[in-house]
Amino acid sequence: MEKGEGYFGSRVKNKENGRERVQNAKSNNMVMPLSLSLTSTFAHFHFSFSPKTASSLFLRRPTLNLRFYPRRSTPTPIPFACGASSMEESPSSPSSLDSLTHRLSTHTLQSHSKNTLELLNWDHSFVKQLPSDPRTDSFPREVLHACYTKVSPSAEVDDPQLVAWSEPVADLLDLDHKEFERPDFPHIFSGASPLAGALPYAQCYGGHQFGMWAGQLGDGRAITLGEILNSNSERWELQLKGAGKTPYSRFADGLAVLRSSIREFLCSEAMHHLGIPTTRALCLVTTGKLVTRDMFYDGNPKEEPGAIVCRVAQSFLRFGSYQIHAARGNEDLGIVRDLADYAIRHHFPHIENMSKSDSLSFSTGDEDHSIVDLTSNKYAAWVVEVAERTASLIARWQGVGFTHDLPGRRYCFANQPDIGLWNIAQFTTTLSAAKLINEKEANYAMERYGTKFMDDYQAIMTKKLGLPKYNKQLISKLLSNMAVDKVDYTNFFRTLSNIKADTSIPDDELLVPLKSVLLDIGNERKEAWASWLKAYINELSTSDISDDQRKASMNSVNPKFILRNYLCQTAIDAAEMGDFGEVRRLLKLVEHPYDEQPGMEKYARLPPAWAYRPGVCMLSCSS
Repeated sequence: MEKGEGYFGSRVKNKENGRERVQNAKSNNMVMPLSLSLTSTFAHFHFSFSPKTASSLFLRRPTLNLRFYPRRSTPTPIPFACGASSMEESPSSPSSLDSLTHRLSTHTLQSHSKNTLELLNWDHSFVKQLPSDPRTDSFPREVLHACYTKVSPSAEVDDPQLVAWSEPVADLLDLDHKEFERPDFPHIFSGASPLAGALPYAQCYGGHQFGMWAGQLGDGRAITLGEILNSNSERWELQLKGAGKTPYSRFADGLAVLRSSIREFLCSEAMHHLGIPTTRALCLVTTGKLVTRDMFYDGNPKEEPGAIVCRVAQSFLRFGSYQIHAARGNEDLGIVRDLADYAIRHHFPHIENMSKSDSLSFSTGDEDHSIVDLTSNKYAAWVVEVAERTASLIARWQGVGFTHDLPGRRYCFANQPDIGLWNIAQFTTTLSAAKLINEKEANYAMERYGTKFMDDYQAIMTKKLGLPKYNKQLISKLLSNMAVDKVDYTNFFRTLSNIKADTSIPDDELLVPLKSVLLDIGNERKEAWASWLKAYINELSTSDISDDQRKASMNSVNPKFILRNYLCQTAIDAAEMGDFGEVRRLLKLVEHPYDEQPGMEKYARLPPAWAYRPGVCMLSCSS
């Protein structure tokens, strides 16, 4: 297997989906973990280990706190999808008058379905069905034999202000937009006033930090208010980040500052509108109090404005929610099973309802031709879906140039696919310890991760380049050229759609459409780029798609606008002076990243020189 080829080499044979189908099988949607920030850096990557050795890699690899994002009853359209469907009017549609009456009545019903805060439909399955900490104080301690602690927001506030809010997220909750105008809204979402119907708690979980098992971590500054069921029977959890101490705060204050809260609020929504599953953000409020932070960890703390984000997700369960109980030995392994049952029941009901007739049986590709039957073990079917959704998420990260860290660091762009697999290895190890899955099922889940990642990544890159089919050599050479010349990832792919599939273009004119993104390159590099463009144009010319059609297709997956760090910093600087206008403008901008948005061209520019200073281009996890 060559570098860049990806995973450790799939042994499955079905060409359509990477599986060797033993009996008739069905596919499911995938679980998606969290992602938090966008930059325009990128690099090569390759997988470097096999499923048989992956479970032992916790000694050398760190974990991310990856959250599960269960499939929705109606999947959200993803910009990376290779096809699209349209809705047509049924032949049995009513007459024009009847249709108008129907639309008016539907509009009235929809208007009436919008709720005030007092009428939100709370459910609270998590606190009702899982073991609770018998104590309710926030004193830092190890919480044993429990999934959560009941604790209320305790952050001090002084005239809290609403900075920004997301109307699309309000719609997920069936929340009337007029509720954001309430005078008491900032008090409620700073935690100063209780939200009617909420049962707040902090979750217990563990995890790795910098490659080492850190034991109990938990919600140290996040307090979940509870779960809301919307009119589509979708479950959404509301969580206040920065709302005060919990038993999991350790030596910290449980608070958050405005700069990090703005980044999280905007980035949550930016990632979603790029088609990347993530937590969402309902609103952001200032607390009116100052919080002391040492931003650079250099012994020079300073006071900063405090703030609280209301995060929204279908579940805040994460891999560490299971790991902490498995790590505590046999006494708590039952909680791992309880959590798995809970997640499947409420977030993966299609797995709960599987039957033998589904015939989800697959060959593992081992020498003994073993069979994994996912219908005989719901936990195996679940972990396979978790693995596939994780792989799909990370493929989408790679597709937009998202990165956690600088080149060479643990979570840099090149390492992200491997890190995702490492996390799946940790998760399968946890479920194996609880005797929910066996070794072959664990290995199959990791194999599916690799196959799914490469399938999705190849499909994404093919569409980003507007190619008629995947071309590994062409794409690898492009990424190599971009890395050598430090080409901006976002702007390059957007500009690439201007290339015409005309093989008669003279050599000295090949680079003209890309002159705005190929900056300061010498003659040798120009020749390298011209050579690549010739091969690219030749490949495009084999397709019968017009230049205009290809441009539209490429622009639907290559964003014009991303949430660059310097844009966030500009909004932060203004917000810290009391001007929230730029935060709100950026929110509207990132809600339509693939549109041209005339008049907003300045937001697509490369970062200015000042943007490369520490604190803007280099951030800590709490920045």
